[in-house]
Amino acid sequence: MNRRIRLARMSWTFFRQFMLNWKTTGAIAPSSPELADLIVATAGVAKARTILELGTGTGAFTQRIAEVMGKEARYLGIDLNEGFVERLRARFDRMNFESVAAQECDFAAFLGEGNRFDCIVSGLPWAAFPQGLQESILDQVLPWLEPGGKFVTFAYAGLHLLPSGRRFRTLLKGRCVELETTKTVLSNLPPAFVYSASVTGAGAASNAAINSRSRR
Repeated sequence: MNRRIRLARMSWTFFRQFMLNWKTTGAIAPSSPELADLIVATAGVAKARTILELGTGTGAFTQRIAEVMGKEARYLGIDLNEGFVERLRARFDRMNFESVAAQECDFAAFLGEGNRFDCIVSGLPWAAFPQGLQESILDQVLPWLEPGGKFVTFAYAGLHLLPSGRRFRTLLKGRCVELETTKTVLSNLPPAFVYSASVTGAGAASNAAINSRSRR
């Protein structure tokens, strides 16, 4: 399908779902191809064996992930919106999608015993979440990241300075050993930049939590 036509369809689907589910969709338009390129490259998706995407939406990041991920790589994408998930299952038959809350997802069932994600790509609207939800998602997801792997997400320029945006950065920084930001993608609507977090060295401390969840 022509890329321009695909983007137009994604934008219309995204806007329609935003009007129906504005509390969980968090934006009025899908991320731009330029932001998708940046976030996927920053995450190191091309070299990853296991990939997790949080908040797939209409697939702006998913499309780019599918284009660069290895043939043997395994992918799990989750989104609360069942409409988004159904459409993505039809488009990407070699990828796995589930309609589930990130803080409630059974990652062990997908990964298998002793395995973790090499990278986590997030499209969640963190600045729209209350503190309790921000914390519960991060505390559920980050222990499943392989030491040396990357957790990447984006923030809208300007909105990251709001109290909820500043709080998310503080919560994320307190849970990783390194947090970096990229350039701002001005072509995105609204302009956005990427957070890149590393949990190198934190993996050993997370083993107990992962093993406990795996036995449930």
